[in-house]
Amino acid sequence: MLTQIQSATLLGLEATPVTIEADSYSTNSPQLRFAIVGLPDSAVKESQERIMAALRFYGYKCPSKNTIVNLAPADLRKEGTGFDMPIAIALLQAYDLMRFDDMSKYMFVGELGLDGRILPIKGALPISIRARKMGYEALFVPKDNAREAAVVNNLEVYGVQTLREVIDHITGVMKLQPEVVNTREEFYASQCSFDFDFDEVKGQENVKRAFEVAAAGGHNIILVGNPGCGKSMMAKRIPSILPPLTLSESLETTQIHSVAGKLSKETSLISQRPFRSPHHTISDVALVGGGATFMPGEICLAHNGVLFLDELPEFSRTVLETMRQPLEDRIITISRAKYNLTLPCSFMLVASMNPCPCGYHHHPTHPCSCSPGQIQRYMNKISGPLMDRIDIQIEVESVPFEDIATAPKGEPSAAIRERVIAARNVQSERFKNHNGIHCNAQMTSSLMQQYAPLDAECTEVLRTAMKRLNLSARAYDRIVKVARTIADLDHSENIKRQHIAEAVGYRSMDRENWVE
Repeated sequence: MLTQIQSATLLGLEATPVTIEADSYSTNSPQLRFAIVGLPDSAVKESQERIMAALRFYGYKCPSKNTIVNLAPADLRKEGTGFDMPIAIALLQAYDLMRFDDMSKYMFVGELGLDGRILPIKGALPISIRARKMGYEALFVPKDNAREAAVVNNLEVYGVQTLREVIDHITGVMKLQPEVVNTREEFYASQCSFDFDFDEVKGQENVKRAFEVAAAGGHNIILVGNPGCGKSMMAKRIPSILPPLTLSESLETTQIHSVAGKLSKETSLISQRPFRSPHHTISDVALVGGGATFMPGEICLAHNGVLFLDELPEFSRTVLETMRQPLEDRIITISRAKYNLTLPCSFMLVASMNPCPCGYHHHPTHPCSCSPGQIQRYMNKISGPLMDRIDIQIEVESVPFEDIATAPKGEPSAAIRERVIAARNVQSERFKNHNGIHCNAQMTSSLMQQYAPLDAECTEVLRTAMKRLNLSARAYDRIVKVARTIADLDHSENIKRQHIAEAVGYRSMDRENWVE
């Protein structure tokens, strides 16, 4: 008996519908055949053993017939274990063990355990989005994936724990209740709850100001300082001052994390901007994504959030160079033999590093054991084109013990965030007619001429600073963009000399005598 069940598979960040066709037939040959066709990978081929064990667990005796299962379209490679549940439903009907009504209105995904349990899968959210677009009435997913799938409206999502629950529901023995998620209420309720706050940072007012400017304009930032001066500690707090995610940004971010299998069963929508901090031993594939079986990389997981690279010179040169194009275009194109995908990766880069190999260059009390040549070679590990994409370079000094012990509590992140949001609102209005431009850091040269013109006084201040501090030519555009953000924070329509002066102070590493 031929039967058809609807399912889906992932292709990058999107889901593609797959029709499960099952047929069984008798033969005079003593050799029985069970085949799964349609370009299945090993995990799909192994589903036969899991499915048969689950059906035996529930007392179903499969007849001695030849069986063929086709996954259509047959020219699309099928990967993962999400086809177990739909194949099991199809086989029950193909073996005439169960009779179901019209199944064309349902979609099924889920992995089977040997005892019939439904185990979680990756990518439930994009599959749910696809099911709604195609007009299905209901989607059956593992219980652990139900909350993320239920974010989609106009679709009944049933979170099931066992194959028996699925069978009882579609045969009318027991009706399951669809998963209900109050998306907006839960989303906004957890937007302002952070584990780290800037009020815990003693001193470092200049660094906190640099973070505020970076967050307000979407600028990439690098911190240079001695070991133990608080670079990583402060970097972890930057999500607490970034503007809150919009619902559309949250849905896009949640979809990426769903495909990567990073969502917990309690999560419906990601409500806070991601903060990714990969180790410096990461490979270029793990950073940008890809692999034989596609997996989003760290730069995609940091989409709409922060990518923190601690000890930047310790990363492989090839790893750092792969970030140049994503930092510029805010998308990454991954080309492999089996697929070609373009993924979003609009993130804020926050990096940190020591000023020299020993870490104590410019330290007030600890002597540095590095020669100028060693320091220069250490700095050269970061290429000029990559450094060109970092707008703010700030030196972090160690805070003396006396200041730590007596310093009052710092300004809370909530207060800084209010100023950042106000500046971002100004930029949103400014760039509303420019597609793909949302903040000052994304301005092109033509937009800089339009929205960040310098008067004669500002031009003279910038010319003098560049000559006196021996700043490189590449620092010019960065200074102007940062000055535009400082002016926005100052509620100033035009860039003024004090804004230029502050922006110049954020180009520490461009000074020719910096390594001396």
